[in-house]
Amino acid sequence: MDSNQTNFFERVYEVAKQIPYGRVTSYGAIAKFLGSARSARMVGWAMNASHAMEDVPAHRVVNRKGLLTGKFHFDGTNLMQQLLESEGLKVVDNQIVDFEKYFWDPADKD
Repeated sequence: MDSNQTNFFERVYEVAKQIPYGRVTSYGAIAKFLGSARSARMVGWAMNASHAMEDVPAHRVVNRKGLLTGKFHFDGTNLMQQLLESEGLKVVDNQIVDFEKYFWDPADKD
């Protein structure tokens, strides 16, 4: 991994650590916030590489429709869903119910 990619991953982790408990964001929202709007897939790679980091809440990052597209990178079949549900979110068919209500945009520092 080159230093630019390492630096990008570190920036992704810093944003992910700010996602409030009980809220979620998308790969694309993080990429856009970092000034790399077309890098949502790289944000996904960063999340996949973060599973050994307990301080990075990768379970709070989903796709732009609220789908748990990263769930297969978690230990156990439903760990991502279980973590989200433990924070009060409801997940049906691998999709967050009322996604817009729980969506956190890193660009909105409210």
